[in-house]
Amino acid sequence: MTNYKITVNGEVYDVTVETVGQAAPAAAPAPAAAPAPAAPQGSAGGVRVEAQVAGKIWKIAAQPGAQLNAGDSIVILESMKMEIPVVAPQAGKLASINVREGDPVEVGDLIATMN
Repeated sequence: MTNYKITVNGEVYDVTVETVGQAAPAAAPAPAAAPAPAAPQGSAGGVRVEAQVAGKIWKIAAQPGAQLNAGDSIVILESMKMEIPVVAPQAGKLASINVREGDPVEVGDLIATMN
């Protein structure tokens, strides 16, 4: 199940998406925690902010150097005619924006980095 905040005609909606028709995987022991991936070459922050849905970068809402709180919008994606904010996963400084307005993105693509 995945939660999104979606803006339609200026109204903000909380939407939960549940996968239907797939059997739940059998419980497995939790693997040992892997070290956090290093920031890619050319980016300035160690916390990766990735696209959770495929779409196009509609608007960049914050600039590198901005101090953000958890949940603050970094960019707005347009996907299936909806505006979906990509938000800061934690409080911190926005280190880099790795996309431009109009860029297409896929799930898991690097959007920004934070410190």
